[in-house]
Amino acid sequence: AVDVVEQDLSGVGTGRPEIAGAEWSGDQRVRAGEGLLAVSGHDRLARAAAQGRVALAAGLAWGSGLRLYAVLFAAGLLGRLGYLDLPQALQVLQHPWVLGASGVMLAIEFLADKIPLVDSVWDAAHSFIRIPAGAVLAAAALGEHDPALAAVAAILGGTIAAGTHAAKAGARALINTSPEPFSNITTSFGEEALLAGGLYAAFTQPLLFLAFLLVFLIFIVWLLPRLWRGVRLLVQRLRALPGS
Repeated sequence: AVDVVEQDLSGVGTGRPEIAGAEWSGDQRVRAGEGLLAVSGHDRLARAAAQGRVALAAGLAWGSGLRLYAVLFAAGLLGRLGYLDLPQALQVLQHPWVLGASGVMLAIEFLADKIPLVDSVWDAAHSFIRIPAGAVLAAAALGEHDPALAAVAAILGGTIAAGTHAAKAGARALINTSPEPFSNITTSFGEEALLAGGLYAAFTQPLLFLAFLLVFLIFIVWLLPRLWRGVRLLVQRLRALPGS
């Protein structure tokens, strides 16, 4: 149909009515219209696919900074059930052994994140896991055919994961100064709800998620200096305690 359009429209604007369409038959006009619709539809599908891949890469990186194992398990399970079309490089997440491992770690993380102080120790240990994982997942989602794009995705994905992880870990460290456990547990469930909503948007509403992510990152840039000052003040107070 595209070839028909190219041939039939090749004389448009030449000033030659016999070429520009004055003598087109009805069948030619129908084929030309169908071809234009096919080209337009193909462009829309291509744009939608590109937006979906970008949102998938950004969503996996962002989610890794909050709950890495939940992201791995959710993406793998949805892919295995046919609800999510994973790129070839990420289809390993659908393997039963990978699903089992990520599921076990998800259960452990779910419990650890509800216990004051344990959650901060867990966050500190995962500073060396979540950020590289976010970079790898973003690169795998976007760089299937282009090494340069994979490198760019890894850099941006690692940055997104690092910012999200730093905000989470810093906020939880300050919340742990409260003697009661309820604020910690409430915050943990709130993070899980945020993750679920964010991943759903990334998988089904790419543009909505990318807009949300932009606002989220602006908020992170505003929040991190304040969290850093709070954590530094907390450390100073701990050092001032008798016997420290």
